[in-house]
Amino acid sequence: MRRLGVIGIVLAGALLAPTSGFAQVSCSREGLQRAVDLYVAAQTKGDTTGLPLAMGLGYYENNAPAAIADGLIKTPMKIDHQRSFLDPSTCQTFTEVIVTNKDKPYVFGTRLRVNHDKIAEVEIIWTTTGYWLFNADNYLKWSSTEKWDPIPANRRETRDTLVAAANAYLDAFLEGKKDLVPWGYPCQRTEGGMHTGNGSPMDSCDVGVPSGVNIANRRFIVDPTVGTVTVFCTFGAGGPNGGSGSPDVHIFRVEAGKLRYVHTMTHLLQANFRGGGAGRPGGAPPNTPPATGRQ
Repeated sequence: MRRLGVIGIVLAGALLAPTSGFAQVSCSREGLQRAVDLYVAAQTKGDTTGLPLAMGLGYYENNAPAAIADGLIKTPMKIDHQRSFLDPSTCQTFTEVIVTNKDKPYVFGTRLRVNHDKIAEVEIIWTTTGYWLFNADNYLKWSSTEKWDPIPANRRETRDTLVAAANAYLDAFLEGKKDLVPWGYPCQRTEGGMHTGNGSPMDSCDVGVPSGVNIANRRFIVDPTVGTVTVFCTFGAGGPNGGSGSPDVHIFRVEAGKLRYVHTMTHLLQANFRGGGAGRPGGAPPNTPPATGRQ
């Protein structure tokens, strides 16, 4: 009888104890990485039951509140490449996801915000066939060959330096002050699927950057360990004269204070573009087809 009582206590404790995956999610780098791992597994299966979601979860797609039950996160997919950044200072993560499925390819970015041991926000900006310069195969080709390794501790930039580099680049779109941007050489930019650079030590991201476009509504996820800053924003302020206001993500890798890689994904249908180039996100890389500029 006593033995049965002990077994009952053990079973009750096991039922009441949180699962190890849920308990380990936190705002530390290790806890944020566990949140990312759980998210990637959930996205692969299209099943969120394994995620420690907060009761008051905020779920967003393309800068708008959405129903998670109908969201992209519920779509099972084979992920061909993913890269994540961690921001313990703000309890956020960012994951760049590439899916080359011929029937439904995607390139998208997912932001998580952790609150203690729960995921309080999930935000996705996605692109697929028909969106700005979209080509998942090319995006995979370039992104998977780049080096985004951790930067040695004695060479890491401060959070403020990383944010300043991103802001200088995005500010150049409005007034064209490109001389204030910390251009690095080489620097390569991947935008939708188009790419600048050919492997030369003088490859530059200073190609086709327009002026007169307000990159507005900026929110930052900063990972000094990897030298990255991710910016959720809108391409254009979205007002009557402020451009499209299209949901946009810019991802920057900064080395020795200079831009090394720039990635861009924009939720804007190619068919909706107007003009011949002024106002393109990140500027159009060389050999971009004409007459597809954003306004």
